[in-house]
Amino acid sequence: MAFPTHLLPSIFGILGNIISFCVFLAPLPTFYRIYKKKSTEGFQSVPYSVALFSCMLLLYYGYLKTENGMMIITINSIGCVIETIYIALFLIYATKESLMSTVKLLALFNILSYGLIVVTTRFATDKGPERVAVVGWICAVFSVCVFAAPLSIIRMVIKTKSVEYMPFSLSFFLTLCAVMWFFYGLLIKDYYVATPNVLGFIFGIAQMILYMIYKDKNKQVKSKVQQEDVPATTVVDLGAILEMQEKGAMELGIILEIQEKAGVELGVVLEEESCYDKKEMAKVTDCDSLLNPEFAFHGDTGSQGRASRIGG
Repeated sequence: MAFPTHLLPSIFGILGNIISFCVFLAPLPTFYRIYKKKSTEGFQSVPYSVALFSCMLLLYYGYLKTENGMMIITINSIGCVIETIYIALFLIYATKESLMSTVKLLALFNILSYGLIVVTTRFATDKGPERVAVVGWICAVFSVCVFAAPLSIIRMVIKTKSVEYMPFSLSFFLTLCAVMWFFYGLLIKDYYVATPNVLGFIFGIAQMILYMIYKDKNKQVKSKVQQEDVPATTVVDLGAILEMQEKGAMELGIILEIQEKAGVELGVVLEEESCYDKKEMAKVTDCDSLLNPEFAFHGDTGSQGRASRIGG
């Protein structure tokens, strides 16, 4: 049984709607992080502002199409609501500088440019194919801008070597979405839808390749930062300390032993010198006695003294 090829546009259209819805929901972790930290940090509002503008244009284009416009109207109506919520959250937690730049961007694209396009095509072009063609080309150009909007994030990734602000889920679903809408546009022969999705596929692949290149480097940077933040733990080797103390005690004992030996030797030397001095003094006394006998008798109060007086 042959597959009914006339159902292919509807199949790719439904798949395109489902995946596009996933694309719109892909930034939810980003905005949950913004909500938790109460800050937009390094995130930018450009992709969401351009995406809202693109949804508004495609909604207008789907409204102008007489056939095969329902798939485009459905998903872009949902996209307008979701992107508006994202931008509102961004404005609530944005810094003053980011707030002003986002407001200027919204005023330029979503109010001034969109209003100018609607008014010009309504009054400067004829109804029918001509108006559809003009709006179709405008939509094609800005669809490319939607896919190219994350290029500013790609530049940041290359510069900082970090994928912190480029979610992989968004890049993946953008690539898958581009594939589905390309085949949908090709099957219904709507080249305003098919053509920009070729570039969308290329940009999506480029983002995923960059993510694979820098995701490990991002982990290394975080690990390095954590190591620098945590103070180094001092490991005390008790065994080494005790060994050093023991060596110090042994060295001290050796020093004291040397000093003790030196003291003993010094005492011996002094004792020898004392004995020598006594011997010398004894020799001197004996010599004086021989030379002066009177000194010997008068110097003794004993029997020798008494003998001296009797004999006199």
